[in-house]
Amino acid sequence: MRAGAPRRAAPGWLGAAVLPAILSLSAPADASALEQAAVPYVPTPWPVVDAMLELARVGPRDTVIDLGSGDGRLLIAAARRHGARGYGVDIDPALVRAARQAARREGVADRVAFAEEDLFITEIGQASVMMLYLFPSVMMQLRPRFLAELKPGTRIVSHEFDMEDWTPDAHRTIPVPDKPYGPPRSEVYLWVVPASVAGDWRWRAAGADGDVELALTQRFQVLAGSPRIGGRTGRLEDGRVRGDRIRFILHSDAGGRAERREYEGRVSGDTISGTVRHEGVESAWQAMRVKKP
Repeated sequence: MRAGAPRRAAPGWLGAAVLPAILSLSAPADASALEQAAVPYVPTPWPVVDAMLELARVGPRDTVIDLGSGDGRLLIAAARRHGARGYGVDIDPALVRAARQAARREGVADRVAFAEEDLFITEIGQASVMMLYLFPSVMMQLRPRFLAELKPGTRIVSHEFDMEDWTPDAHRTIPVPDKPYGPPRSEVYLWVVPASVAGDWRWRAAGADGDVELALTQRFQVLAGSPRIGGRTGRLEDGRVRGDRIRFILHSDAGGRAERREYEGRVSGDTISGTVRHEGVESAWQAMRVKKP
């Protein structure tokens, strides 16, 4: 795997079958992108390949996109061992040719495709899993696209580098005794793209006198909010969103008696449907977003 540079080729087999369009974006024309083009190719160690596929829980329903696919080993393993489909891009035509040859040799050329392409313009919206081994500066340039274009629940796995203040949902350290550089270990990070839930929500609470109004703010998968329950100020605790799944706890005071409600649900656009647990009783719950930020 490697960082991207301004070069592009036709997307190949998956361009028609799985990735229907190439987004018309231009690569950042700054010095860092040019420097990254000169970075030598460093293959991902096989123990790390195994760990990345395992951490993402890759399966036969997945479409895996590898930005900086190198010799194609990760996508070929995803197809051969887990039945996934894949699309990889790299700036080195020799590596792209080698990846295609390896896919044919391993009998998965009908499931994976490789293109000589600039990763900054690769269409990523069809991915259910993103695989990365890129410089932190490139990761941060791509991060807004990940949040805007990937579907909630898409898994992003990175070898070695994190995404700064976007805290990973999981992290593993993998022993790599024969690693050709640095300490004999590698870091693997997982993020699950969260649904966008910021805004004002309203619903009727079980056992509450009046509606619940909740103004949610969101920082990646972490939620904060200002609830009002039956016209009284409440408190939100443990607000999280993972993919399209949301959970939080609301505390309130009803006539001098403290109350606690635990909410879990699934986000679909401007609706959340799920369950709420209050005083040991679980009931259905549905909220509507009445205002977006």
